[in-house]
Amino acid sequence: MRYGQALRDEIVAEGTTPLIGVHDMHSASIAAAHYNGFFVSGFGFAASYYGLPDIGFIAWPDMVAFVERLRGAFPRHHLLVDIDDGYVDPEVACHVVQRLERIGASGVILEDQRRPRRCGHADGKLLLPLEEYLEKLNLVLASRTDLLVVARTDATEEDEILRRAAALAGTDTDVVLVDGVRSIDRIRRIRTVLGTKPLLFNQIAGGKSPRLSLTELTGLGVDVAIYSTPCLFAAHRAMETAMAELKYADGRLPATGERAGEIGVKEATELLARNISRHHPVRAAVPV
Repeated sequence: MRYGQALRDEIVAEGTTPLIGVHDMHSASIAAAHYNGFFVSGFGFAASYYGLPDIGFIAWPDMVAFVERLRGAFPRHHLLVDIDDGYVDPEVACHVVQRLERIGASGVILEDQRRPRRCGHADGKLLLPLEEYLEKLNLVLASRTDLLVVARTDATEEDEILRRAAALAGTDTDVVLVDGVRSIDRIRRIRTVLGTKPLLFNQIAGGKSPRLSLTELTGLGVDVAIYSTPCLFAAHRAMETAMAELKYADGRLPATGERAGEIGVKEATELLARNISRHHPVRAAVPV
C-alpha cells in the first residue's frame, strides 16, 4: 500500500482532514474506533515514553520502533509522524525518513527549529537560518519516494512567518505548517501566501492558537488539522481522578461492567484484541 499517497488523496478531498495525536498503543487503540488517522506527537511521545517535556529528548530509534508497532496494529490508518528537527543532522533526518517510509509511515513533519528546541506552542523557540533549513528539507524530500512531507516553521513574527511560509510553498513539500498561529487573521494571511499548497493547523489544549472546529478550519482553507494531545491530557485527568477516588475509597476498587460504566479487564481485553483481528480478512458467516 502507498501510505503517503493515501494520505495525500484524503488531504485534497473536500473538508479538513483530522489526525489525532496518540502517545502510546493504548491511546491509539481507543482513537482508532473514532478516527482513521493518527498524529504521532512528539509532545505525547516524550511524555509517555520518557516522562519528560518536549524539549529535544527523543531518540530517533525509539520513535521508529513506536511507529513500527503502530503500523503493525493499525494497517489501514494514516500515520503522520513528528520528527522534530530531523534529530539535528540532515543525513540523520534522511535516514530516519527512509526507515519510517519502509515500515509504513504515511508522512513526517520536519521543523525549522535549532537546539535547544521547544514545543511549538512554547516561548523561547530558536530558528535555523532559512537557507540552512531549506537545504535540510530538500535533502529529505529527495530521500523519500512516496512518503508525505510537511514542512513546519516555528517563526513567530508576522513578516518572518510569511517569508518562510512562502519559501516552503515554493519547495516540493506536500503540506506547510506554521506552528503556534495566534489568530484567525494570521491563518488567512498564511493561506494567501501559500497559494494552492495544502495548509496544516496544529491544535493543542492550552496552546497559543485559537480553538476552532473542523467546519471553521475548512472555511479558512485549512486542509489538515492535527490534534496533538487530547488523548494524553484526557488520560492525565482520568488517572488523577482514579487515584483520588481509590484513596478516598480506602483502596476498594470500583465496580466494573456496562451498568457501572467503569472499565475492567473484560472491556480492556476486548479493545486490545481488535489490534490482532485487524490483520485477518473478514470471514463470511457460516450458514447453520
